[in-house]
Amino acid sequence: MTTATSGVSYDDLVDRVRAGALGPDPATQRIAVAFTTRQAVRHDGRGTGYRNEVLSLRLAEAVGSCAVEPGALPDSAVEDCVGADVARLLEHPLPPVRVAALDAYLMHLLPHTPAQGASTLPVPAGSSLEKSRARAQAVVGLLDLPPGATVLVVGVVNSLLEALRSRGLRYVPCDLKGGETEWGEPVVTDALAAAGPCDALLVSGMTLGNGTFEPLRHHALAHGKQLVMFAQTGSAVLPRFLGHGVSAVCAEPYPFFWLDGGPGVLHRYDGSCPGGGR
Repeated sequence: MTTATSGVSYDDLVDRVRAGALGPDPATQRIAVAFTTRQAVRHDGRGTGYRNEVLSLRLAEAVGSCAVEPGALPDSAVEDCVGADVARLLEHPLPPVRVAALDAYLMHLLPHTPAQGASTLPVPAGSSLEKSRARAQAVVGLLDLPPGATVLVVGVVNSLLEALRSRGLRYVPCDLKGGETEWGEPVVTDALAAAGPCDALLVSGMTLGNGTFEPLRHHALAHGKQLVMFAQTGSAVLPRFLGHGVSAVCAEPYPFFWLDGGPGVLHRYDGSCPGGGR
């Protein structure tokens, strides 16, 4: 990735895409396929489960995605997207549609390759829990922290918390749904309020769709903190912010690890690779 493709803010990036500054006019790029993926899971040996729902849009060979709270996306959203051009979808009233459209456009324009600063990491075949743990190790490995440091985790994934524990790192779990972790720890709901005493931020790409990404990026910039993103949502969007508050990204475009038991790949950007934004 070069600085020519980076956005100073999310809105800046969207404006540049609308203007055709990064590639083809988005009004000429049409979405051929739109679909949602709904999943419920409870891994063996875990006492709690969770649900996922993701909107995905296909532009040529690329698929862009945005996760939503289960049940929050109206069925009409998929119909709105099929055959629509990206420019129109970037103006859609639903934020997840806008994010998925931007992700599809950037995935088509700037796929996850070494030229863009991505390092591809194979994920071996395995059970849902084995693959979840493999992804968690890949994500947590992007943090450069000493044992005892505290990480704000936005978007609670128990395998990520487990991986942080294994490295001797403390954490503050945060999720808009609240509740408790697998180990009975309270989950806070206000990420920005909890960020202050934390040494680093480990944040889900879902923050793009719910509007909480920019405040967290600004916090990381203002306080010189690491901001590591794990991204099924906006996997092609978030690498554009390397060097602009985001220190590393673990990008996982569709199909996600939980859809298949076979081998898969993750794409990691650590901000220090050639073209990585620094």
